Amino acid sequence: MGWTGLPDTGQDNSMLTALALGFVLSTGTPPAQSRALAQIAHNARPPRKTHSITVPIPPASSAVALPTVEGPRDSSRPLVVIDAGHGGHDPGASNAQNGVREKDVTLAIARAIRAKLLATGRIRVALTRDDDRFLVLQERSGIARRLSADLFISIHADAAENLEAHGATVYTLSETASDREAARLAARENKADIINGINLGDQQSDVSSILIDLTQRETMTLSANFARLLQREAAPFVPFRSASHRFASLIVLKAPDTPSVLFETGYISNTQDAAFLESPAGRQRIANGVARAIEVYFARKATAP
Repeated sequence: MGWTGLPDTGQDNSMLTALALGFVLSTGTPPAQSRALAQIAHNARPPRKTHSITVPIPPASSAVALPTVEGPRDSSRPLVVIDAGHGGHDPGASNAQNGVREKDVTLAIARAIRAKLLATGRIRVALTRDDDRFLVLQERSGIARRLSADLFISIHADAAENLEAHGATVYTLSETASDREAARLAARENKADIINGINLGDQQSDVSSILIDLTQRETMTLSANFARLLQREAAPFVPFRSASHRFASLIVLKAPDTPSVLFETGYISNTQDAAFLESPAGRQRIANGVARAIEVYFARKATAP
């Protein structure tokens, strides 16, 4: 009886070995041939299949026209995109006593920061909106990505039932909120799109899945570095809360390749904070602090090994 080898059935090695040994015992095959048969059985299993998962960075949204980039014409100069939160039919938070609206305050602050940065002659600047218009959250970060921005800052003003709550806070991206208040803010800000009839909250976001990518992790580290700088450099100009750097899953910060922070410049629900945010002097102080942090941030990057 001749032996031509075991059929490639894809069965487990142990089963194939058992079949080979059974054949040896039943036919009295010599030891040398027995070892050969066992080796054949061991090699008969097809190579183990391996799988890899690649999560591509999604293309930036191109639904809205790009804003004008102002400042030096040298494209090697860093580009900062300032996002004035809310706008259009989305007023954001408001002060119940004097009617000050977040969308108006954020636009005025964004313009003040732009003016301060342009005055340095070293930074290029673009605003996601320079008028009273509504932008979907992912359009805001999408503008920064399409412009290949080096930094994205979303300007906001917080609100709370406790009218005594006051002070600025800087948020960076994390899928886990740092505390209950950070989770509350993320829930409120992420629902802004619903006002425009667009609810992306229940959909699986390509940008959310990118959090496992190394590019996103590096971006999150750079964002946290800038957040700490912002708190340090702006503290002489802007009153901060004691816990001034917080983490939350904010849609507007989920650009996978652009360092991003959300700057809650104060509590619009607080009388003193609202007056500070609405005043030209207050907005200038905020602009001074933000500009200082930005200049230090890029100076460090330029000298980094």
